[in-house]
Amino acid sequence: MITISILGLDQYVVGHYSKENTENIANLLEVSPDDVNFYAPESMVFHSGVEQTSWNTIVIVRAPERENVFESKLADYLIKTLSEFTINLEIEFEYFAEGRHYEHINSSYPRFIAEENLVDVEGTNGDEQDDSDEDEEEADPRDRADLDPNDPNQIFLGNAFAGKQEMLDGAAEEKENAAPKKKGQ
Repeated sequence: MITISILGLDQYVVGHYSKENTENIANLLEVSPDDVNFYAPESMVFHSGVEQTSWNTIVIVRAPERENVFESKLADYLIKTLSEFTINLEIEFEYFAEGRHYEHINSSYPRFIAEENLVDVEGTNGDEQDDSDEDEEEADPRDRADLDPNDPNQIFLGNAFAGKQEMLDGAAEEKENAAPKKKGQ
């Protein structure tokens, strides 16, 4: 099993990169594509207190010792292909001895989730409903654990104009009532 950890790149970029490059990397290492995995934690790289995402990327390749003969070729390939997504790139190799890797594969399920075996849980299951008449609830940041409503840098997901029309109507009515009346009115 070869694990390529990519720190300092957006996880969705790594997901796309993985889809486009797994087979080439497997061919380069003379292994099955099933032996190559990518790890993209939701994290950031910092240097002297300054966030470095997409500027400085650190790649750590963990592989069995037998793969060290391909190290230079893999490093060249990673530098060439990942340079499209980052300014600076650093690659480290960590090897483990044969017999230092254990796994359990559940034979009741596919080995990997793939496009062919994805299940659309939001799709229709024969009883399609027309939701066009129903009022959709507005997104509420309090419903999302990853959003902090007290963070001044957080994007506001609510209706910024809620209640403003009533305020405008009230102000217009007040102005009308406060205006001096002309004779004959």
